[in-house]
Amino acid sequence: MLHILHQILRTGIRTEAPPQPAGEMVVVARLQAQILKTLGRALTIRQVDAGSCNGCELEIHALGNPYYNLEGLGIRFVASPRHADMLLVTGPVSKHMAIALKRTYDATPEPKLVVAVGDCGCTGGIFGESYASLGRVANVLPVDVAIPGCPPTPTALLSGILAAITRGSQPAPEPAAPPPPTDS
Repeated sequence: MLHILHQILRTGIRTEAPPQPAGEMVVVARLQAQILKTLGRALTIRQVDAGSCNGCELEIHALGNPYYNLEGLGIRFVASPRHADMLLVTGPVSKHMAIALKRTYDATPEPKLVVAVGDCGCTGGIFGESYASLGRVANVLPVDVAIPGCPPTPTALLSGILAAITRGSQPAPEPAAPPPPTDS
């Protein structure tokens, strides 16, 4: 036993260098700073599945793991649209979900942001518009940001949320003034 302790004292502590932060973590840090700057509090999101295959939902749930640490960024998912700042809508809007989606949108307080997630939410995907589907989310609600991908990665989701927050914090552009009358 003493031999081992002497060897430890002679060798000292030797470890590997700590890993460098991944490039994705830069996006995460930028998102956190932007949320606090814009809202001054946590961003609350209501996720709505309007008819998706659940591929996008799996990636959204991955945002909650310790690697992305969504709660630590000041982003929370809520069960009621009345508490939400943003609607995160996945899938093509099925005709049966259109009314529920509109009611959810109407129940969300102003200012509200709408983010369409995945190829189905952005373009209708492989389902398009048919007898059972109204197609993309923009056909039913005004969409602020679209996040393409089938399914989009968690980093793409974070970037899309950041884009929505950035866009939502800017004042709406004023309408252009009509041109002065010309004497012709």
